[in-house]
Amino acid sequence: MLMMGSRALVSLQGRSEEGQVRALSEKEAPPPSFFPFSSIRAGKTKEGDFMIKEIVLKALAGMGVEADCSASLLTVAGVEVEIPKVQTQGDVSTPVALGLAGVLRKPPRTIAQEIVSAIKAMPQGEMAAFDTIEVAGPGFINFRFKKDYLYEQLRLLYKQRELYLRVDVGRGRRVLIEFVSANPTGPLHVGHGRGAALGNALSNLLQCAGYVVDREFYINDAGRQVRLLGHSVFAAYNTLLGTPYPFPEEGYRGELVEQVAGEIASIDGKRYVGAEFDNCAQHFIDYSYKRMLKEIEEALEAFGVRFDNWQSERVLFDSGMVKGGIDRLRNMGYVYDKDGAVWFKSSELGDEKDRVIIKQDGQYTYFASDMAYHVMKIGRGYDELINIWGADHHGYIPRVKAVLRAEGLQELRYGCTSDKRLTVLLVQMVSLLRDGKPVQMSKRAGEFITLRDVIEEIGADTTKFIFLTRRPDSHLEFDMEAAKRQSSDNPVFYVQYAYARINSIFKKHQTDALSLFIERVDSLDLSCLDTDEELQIIKKLVLYPMTFQSAVKNREPHRITFYLQELAATFHPYYNKHRILTEDNTLTDARLLMCACISIVLKEGLRILGLSAPEWM
Repeated sequence: MLMMGSRALVSLQGRSEEGQVRALSEKEAPPPSFFPFSSIRAGKTKEGDFMIKEIVLKALAGMGVEADCSASLLTVAGVEVEIPKVQTQGDVSTPVALGLAGVLRKPPRTIAQEIVSAIKAMPQGEMAAFDTIEVAGPGFINFRFKKDYLYEQLRLLYKQRELYLRVDVGRGRRVLIEFVSANPTGPLHVGHGRGAALGNALSNLLQCAGYVVDREFYINDAGRQVRLLGHSVFAAYNTLLGTPYPFPEEGYRGELVEQVAGEIASIDGKRYVGAEFDNCAQHFIDYSYKRMLKEIEEALEAFGVRFDNWQSERVLFDSGMVKGGIDRLRNMGYVYDKDGAVWFKSSELGDEKDRVIIKQDGQYTYFASDMAYHVMKIGRGYDELINIWGADHHGYIPRVKAVLRAEGLQELRYGCTSDKRLTVLLVQMVSLLRDGKPVQMSKRAGEFITLRDVIEEIGADTTKFIFLTRRPDSHLEFDMEAAKRQSSDNPVFYVQYAYARINSIFKKHQTDALSLFIERVDSLDLSCLDTDEELQIIKKLVLYPMTFQSAVKNREPHRITFYLQELAATFHPYYNKHRILTEDNTLTDARLLMCACISIVLKEGLRILGLSAPEWM
């Protein structure tokens, strides 16, 4: 198998890091997202919570916008809320006025000013969270929080913890995430590891968001590659026992192939020496791929990645699912014969051309079993399939989606019709470096650093974190020497060290961060947390649910990685500048509460990424 959004209702714009206006593409645009204080839990809005989007919608309704544009626009999905990258642009911002300009035929800044005026005309209770609401640039609306509101949110975070940090987006929907699925022909390399880290983190993320998630590894135990592996081991077996045998062209080499050949020799002796490969092929194929699969499973276990299901490709053939699926599509008019081969009419279903599913020699293509596999996955009751594939399989996406369209399975049976049953995340390759110099790798020759080698050298946590420091569809350079340094240059060390530092503070204070204020958090005086650094830390903590939901909606766990790095980057300078334990009990308690909340968020984020939160470093 392969190793590896929905369209906005209005066209909106956002800021670049320099504050310049830029158009947001579908991939870049932040998803519709409830403000953290309006997280819906158990179908209800928590009492006292605040919805920034509902305020904007209420203002728009008061302006009579509903009379000027479609009712579908006046939904939560029609209002985007984002966190500006530049502090001077507010705590949160919405570009909704820019999207309405074409509909209302007014300059976006005029629309923004009208929205702000409508908000300010609301009862004071609606405005309780905000210090200022201002129009900026060509039509952005920037909101700034009142200190008292931030203090109250800090208390809520401490009391509610996971309930505060998570947003129930999934509502129990079932998702199957298929990832890694490397051919069982050799050890995992770092490219597989990047897919494993993404799949594991995404599974954790969606589970925290209320989805029911299953993780699946698809085993390519049928077809040319496993046969080639068996033939390679057969050649190594004969050579090992004194009867040189020519290695198959494009065969697999390396220490592990020789090790497997030695294992067969120790079990079967010279039983197969001099035999024809075709007469003992299944024995060598089965032993070899199962041995390689065991190596893969052990490497993933060391990486902290486990699967709920291991699906065999061979079972799809043996059960008749592949043949049955082709026959069904033929009866539907989507399969035809041409030039001695069997073809699927994928060009009629969104693909660029038709695809061969049975070759002229009668052999099935890989696509044939993939067709049956994807239909079978949805038949098992999943609402969404997520596949994590290598970027070189980009062209494979349309043909698989064509199968689901033919079966009537591509669109979801509920909710927004733009939601798809199949989501494919593409993962770019990893360039492995040592002190900036490339490490050469060749899987066929057996000369490459395996994922297990990397884990043993720098640790699973560091490896996973670095894999998640870039968008999966961007190229990643992984310098092993830099990853071993315990400094701010090592991103995972920087984040985990923040957690360990906070733990050491509470050890010194001889208290427990999670229980110290459990009975008196509401009575703490937090007004002394008024330095710019403290307010920025509190804002960062309070905005975590917004980052969380954005990561969920976009299926991008690396957003959590970025957040943790930013949070650590605000805490470390603060720690170096300010004493946490002071002679002023009121100030000490307030700073300890803030540190406790930082530790809660750090631990939650690290858990989603599949990393440990070490108490000491």
